[in-house]
Amino acid sequence: MAEHRIVIAGTGSGVGKTTVTLGLMAAFKNMGLGVQGFKCGPDYIDPSYHTAITGRPSRNLDSWMFSRDTVREIYARGSRGADIAIIEGVMGFYDGKNPRSNEGSTADISKIVESPVLLVVNCQSMARSVAAVVRGFQQFTDGINIIGVVANKVGSAGHYKIVREAVEQTCHVPVLGYLTRNDRLHIPERHLGLVPSIERGELDPFYQKLADKVSETFDLKQLLKLSKVDPLQVEPGLFRKKADPKRVKIAIARDAAFNFYYPENIELLESYGAECVSFSPLKGEPLPEQVDGLYLGGGFPEEFAETLSRHQPVRESIVRAIRNGLPTLAECGGFMYLTEAIIDTGGNRYPMAGVIPGEVRMQEKLAALGYREVTGTQENVLLRDGQVARGHEFHYSTFSPGTEMPPAYETRGLRGVKKEGVAKGNLVAGYTHIHFASNPDMAKNWIDRCVKYQNEKQTKR
Repeated sequence: MAEHRIVIAGTGSGVGKTTVTLGLMAAFKNMGLGVQGFKCGPDYIDPSYHTAITGRPSRNLDSWMFSRDTVREIYARGSRGADIAIIEGVMGFYDGKNPRSNEGSTADISKIVESPVLLVVNCQSMARSVAAVVRGFQQFTDGINIIGVVANKVGSAGHYKIVREAVEQTCHVPVLGYLTRNDRLHIPERHLGLVPSIERGELDPFYQKLADKVSETFDLKQLLKLSKVDPLQVEPGLFRKKADPKRVKIAIARDAAFNFYYPENIELLESYGAECVSFSPLKGEPLPEQVDGLYLGGGFPEEFAETLSRHQPVRESIVRAIRNGLPTLAECGGFMYLTEAIIDTGGNRYPMAGVIPGEVRMQEKLAALGYREVTGTQENVLLRDGQVARGHEFHYSTFSPGTEMPPAYETRGLRGVKKEGVAKGNLVAGYTHIHFASNPDMAKNWIDRCVKYQNEKQTKR
């Protein structure tokens, strides 16, 4: 487990948490350290940056989607073999699921994993007032360990010196670095279509520029010293059992169109006896033969709808398998792919698999965003009737069903309860991204269903 860890928190969204996080990751990587990234909350985009820089899969830490013990276990599991763990916060430090508590906030995560905190402050148009802001964050909740401050968007080195003097005199913590408003080190606008450019390495020069700047204006040695902590004491829970022998094979769509998977979802499937094999619908690869399950994860098939629609043999291989009873989970982008068509914002219609009657239409604005508590319906073979799991929705499209089909879930969010998705036979599909750590039985149910499907195939031969 990493002997250094630090949470990068912000006073609010847009203050520069991601810029600072990526700069520190790249700078420490350049120093020869093994860096492990984490992201507070359910987001998939920022972890893709982390992974590109560190070479290690970034993981999500979320104290609403799963228990505090599970947060600790995921942290410990992910940070094995690393020298330093860098945990990027979400929104403002104290912003979470509930406005009356710290549940789900970056502050909550910092306490659960017993991590020091580096607070990023937007110092534009402020001087001594920055100290008042920092002081407020120090005193708002007991048990918070803010060990330093980053002054972002200062006007000059002179402005930084004024901020540093005010903060260090009043708050008794060091200001460990700064970035100016003129550095032009802005993260490209984060949206779904950005991920392929991350994976292609197009942002590597930007990461290096960030590393150079952070190395110049941050006291990295002092930060490394302040981030040294005792090992986190963790009792195995989620992965306490010995992994089962490989009993089934599950195909996972992995390419620029389908790439939103929580690492723990795959690892839990493997621990219950799955061999996971990847294939790329976008590259024209049909469903692998002799598989017992299919996982079509989220992503952005709308960005590649024309290409996906051209690969008719791929669609036919998937349709044939699902109709023959292949146990399948399709989330968000995967769900969209299984409908009859995706219609883009220009009105262009692209045929998709057609397993699910109905069409998806892209919108200019977000159609849904937020945490979801999901309850399985009677038809759901993976999250059985009455079983509960947690996840989130984030999409710019709406689905118009062509015929009435049994829903996969009953979901509860800020706007109430609704029926969501489609469950038919061994297919479970919907917009909700579910984290299996919130209910590991979902992985077990899936493997059990794959074994049953495998036995039925052998009986028919």
